[in-house]
Formats: sequence, C-alpha cells, structure tokens
Amino acid sequence: MTPQPNPQAGAAVKAADRAHVFHSWSAQELIDPLAVAGAEGSYFWDYDGKRYLDLTSGLVYTNIGYQHPKVVAAIQEQAAKLTTFAPAFAVEARSEAARLIAERTPGDLDKIFFTNAGADAVEHAVRMARLHTGRTKVLSAYRSYHGGTQQAVNLTGDPRRWASDSGTAGVVRFWAPFLYRSRFYAETEAQECARALEHLETTIAFEGPATIAAIILETVPGTAGIMVPPPGYLAGVREICDRHGIVFILDEVMAGFGRTGEWFAADLFDVTPDLMTFAKGVNSGYVPLGGVAISGAIAETFGKRPYPGGLTYSGHPLACAAAVATIEVMAEEGVVENAKNLGASVVEPGLRALAERHPSVGEVRGVGMFWALELVKDRETREPLVPYNAAGEANAAMAAFAAAAKKAGVWPFVNMNRTHFVPPLNVSESEVKEGLAALDTALSAADEFTV
Repeated sequence: MTPQPNPQAGAAVKAADRAHVFHSWSAQELIDPLAVAGAEGSYFWDYDGKRYLDLTSGLVYTNIGYQHPKVVAAIQEQAAKLTTFAPAFAVEARSEAARLIAERTPGDLDKIFFTNAGADAVEHAVRMARLHTGRTKVLSAYRSYHGGTQQAVNLTGDPRRWASDSGTAGVVRFWAPFLYRSRFYAETEAQECARALEHLETTIAFEGPATIAAIILETVPGTAGIMVPPPGYLAGVREICDRHGIVFILDEVMAGFGRTGEWFAADLFDVTPDLMTFAKGVNSGYVPLGGVAISGAIAETFGKRPYPGGLTYSGHPLACAAAVATIEVMAEEGVVENAKNLGASVVEPGLRALAERHPSVGEVRGVGMFWALELVKDRETREPLVPYNAAGEANAAMAAFAAAAKKAGVWPFVNMNRTHFVPPLNVSESEVKEGLAALDTALSAADEFTV
C-alpha cells in the first residue's frame, strides 16, 4: 500500500492525543508520539507519508505483521457471529484457541487459562503456584521484565520496578546467566552455567526451600537484552525445582509463538515448566489476549477446589478467533520456519558483519528473529554506550542512534544501551537486508560516541 500524505489529519490526531491520552512509562510533557496513519505487513507510515520498516514488531508482538488479511477476516467473521460472551460458557472460538495452543505447548501443559495480556498471565501463574504449594516466596531474576501490574512489576528485575517496589511482595531476586556481563567471573558458557546454578542453589538454601513457591524466568529474556541461556541452565533449574518441590514458571510472553524459531523457546532447551505464560504473538496483538498453560499436576489441584481468580474478558471470542486464525496462518505459511531459517542465514551473519564494521557494537546475540546488539563506548572494557538507566543528556548517544535509524527509514527497538532486531517473523529476505542497511547507517552515529 502506498501511503497518502494528509498532514492536516495527522495534526488533529496528534492534538487529541496530547490533550487526552496518558501514555505508559512516560513523563507526559516530555514525549512527542508519532501519529501513525496506517500499517501493513512489516511497515507502518505517518500522516506525512513517510514509511518505516518496523524492526520492533510493535512491542515484539506483531509476529505475522500488520493487517494480515486472514486474521482480519477471522475477526470480522467472529464479530458478525458472536462478538462477546461471558467466560463461564463453552464458546467455539475459545475452545478451538485453547486446543491449538495446547497442541503446541511442551509436555503436559494442556490446560489453558486465558487472560487479557502477559502481565495478568504472570499474576495468575504466581497465584496458582502459591496455592498449589501453600508457600509464599517467588524467585525472579535481575535483568528481567514480567509486566506492569502490581505482582508482575515486583517480579521484574529492571528499573521499571523501582517506583512500585515496597519490598513486601514476597519476591527474592537472583542473577541469571549472562556471560558478556558475567556476575560470576566466568570465562566460558560452561562456567557461567555452573556458577549461575550454584548461585541459585545458594540463594534457595539461604531463603529456605520450604518457603519458596516458584521460580519464574523468561525462557529467553526479552526487553532486558535477549540473553539466550547457556546449554544446560534451564534443565538445571528444572532439576532444582523438582528436588525442592518448587513450581517452575517460564514466561514466554515475548519469546513464544515462533519468535525464537520454535513455537516456544522452551523447545530450544527441551525443558517443560509447570506453568508457562504467553500473550503477544498468540494472535499477533490484533486483539488483547494472554494466558497460562498449566501442567496436569497443577490443574489437578483445582479439580475439586475452586480456583479463586478470573477475568470478565477471559477468552474473549474476538481475541480467541484472532488467535485461531494467527496460529493457522503461522502453520500454513511456515512463519516459524521462516524465523528460524532467515535468522540463521541472513540476520545473524548480517548483524555480525555490522559488528565487524562498527566499534560501537560490543556483542551480537540472539536466535530466530530475536536479536540484540550490545552497544558500547569501548569494546575492550565493555563500558556501555550510555550508563545504566540513562536519561536526558546521559542518553545522548542512544538518542542519536535512534534518530539516525528513523531517518534511514526503520523504526528501531532501543532499550538502555541496546538495540534489538525483532521484525515480524514473516519478514522477507529483502526486508531484512533493508533493515540491516539502515542499521549500518545508524550505527555510524553511535560510533561517534566511542573512544
């Protein structure tokens, strides 16, 4: 689709936004949101007609791109048939979505509890774990993000937690493996894995194993930096949980539904958790939907004992119809395979080539269509390009990079000192190369801030 400029309409949209919309995670008077006129496939455009290749997939959720005609048609068809219905009833779209998801989840995660998004999926997973075990504490990792609701944000291991953290949520944090910035003075992946597991064991021992309900981890951490865990780590956590009767929760809100080149990132590591949260890619974000996939043992806990939780819109028919259509599209069009193959054959070598040319790139890491570039001032010392949680003038280097990327026609994912390469999973090879070329230009702006 060729965008048609309409600056007057854009100005009206922007004016109404600035007058009435309260934006997430923002100082309201310091932001300047782009007015978006439309989107299709891997692109969106503004009211001036400028088109951007979306390297963010929205917030890493438009896994099949924008406005896929089959999913749009499924939503329209469902709206004509049954727009909404209460969650206590059996509804075709809800039942079919649950069946299709359960077919793809690992192990015996065959019961699906639907939520409205990823954050409330995490809330309910934690509640299930506490009720199942009769314990209170939950262990979560630094360098993590689990959502913006009260329990989920307290589980989060990045600065978005700080304003809401009263230290009373029953959460204990630990360090998960990340060799590039190892907390364990490791020199190899094997060392990092062994020392991270030892650290977790020690944390559990000092907290008291019988007090811990669950350990929650993002299978592959997303916003925190796309740190793929080393071989054996998740299996080691699984063994620790089994030994101490701790529920193992994997958060697949961002990594799930093909992002890593597998239906779920857990499949990369041959690990089955007790509970698994999902959202985002389940229906490409077309209608809000999340959920918890539940193991047989935990489902049995609530076989004759009511589960004390629910949502008015749990399994909303429009959202579930979008999920059914999305999963069918992904299967029919080989979307997961495309993410795996293009990730390995085009994205990874392309990003590594950029790293060779640009001194601002300290590390390239990722899998599938889920990649991060760690940007640094100095490759030798690994000093980040901007300080941790930088703002204002301290963030000038990343602001310059982002501005250069947008000027080059791509919308970048920027968080702290990183940029993530996370386009839709059905992106084409030519679009990937277009994105890499734009990043090549934008990284030259970052290079200006290196030593």
